[in-house]
Amino acid sequence: MRKTLCVIAAMLLAGSLAGCSGNKAGETTTAAAGAETTAAGDSGETAAEAETEAEAPKTDGELKKIVVGASPAPHGEILKAAAGVLAEKGYELDVKEYVDYIQPNLALESGDLDANYFQHLPYLESFNEENGTSLAPAAAIHYEPFGIYAGKTGSLEELPDGATVAVPNDTTNEARALLLLEAQGLIKLKEGADLTATKNDIVENPKNIKLYEVEAAQIPRTIEDVDIAVINGNYAIEAGFKVSDALAVEDSQSIAAATYGNVIAVREGQENDEAVKALVEALQSDEVKAFIESTYDGAVVPLY
Repeated sequence: MRKTLCVIAAMLLAGSLAGCSGNKAGETTTAAAGAETTAAGDSGETAAEAETEAEAPKTDGELKKIVVGASPAPHGEILKAAAGVLAEKGYELDVKEYVDYIQPNLALESGDLDANYFQHLPYLESFNEENGTSLAPAAAIHYEPFGIYAGKTGSLEELPDGATVAVPNDTTNEARALLLLEAQGLIKLKEGADLTATKNDIVENPKNIKLYEVEAAQIPRTIEDVDIAVINGNYAIEAGFKVSDALAVEDSQSIAAATYGNVIAVREGQENDEAVKALVEALQSDEVKAFIESTYDGAVVPLY
């Protein structure tokens, strides 16, 4: 009798442990796939979300969390596309979205983030110099062509004398905008200015254009108030602009294309941490490359 009771107790204990294990695995795979929950009646889950959860990669053991800051588009979208690949490597991806270029670097420096993904290398280097931070690139992931978009004026040929042109007001992105305007023959810069160019380096301005310097994220909102605007690729995407709609775009062989690859940034000394290497490998995977090429129609170009 005593032996029978021991067997029954052991069976009940095993069933209890299996139930806990099943719940934990469900939570892990949902988070790893980057699934977002949206209320749908009483169930709280849409069919699409159920499918995402069902297709999430199964992993052994608990995933380690890696927290990455990003602009919503395209960086946040690309990260979410990489979540499944990252889960297979043993990491749960937590994406924190930012709408400016300053807070994600400050959050990374303070340790609130493990990495961020929103900026090109010249901006990162300039930010370090101006703010005393110690952030470093771990890898380049993609390139976003700058574009000139129509505001009150529909084409570059129709641009009137004294036209107002919106450009980013931070050092590196303004230089890039000026190089694009120069490539269209709208201005001429002092020889050798290149990536350090400022408005003070303009030596010829045949149309007497007036530069309207604006924080990069705000430029799409000003487009109806200016003749044309030079917009960063990610902010153009967020505002619904397409590269095919641009009046001009950076050439793929330009100095900007070779310089302004968007990087994964980390705190200096952590470039080769296992979690960082897993993140880079996931973002440079064939799956993510296919996602980028099929989603952004040339507005985002993989660098691998």
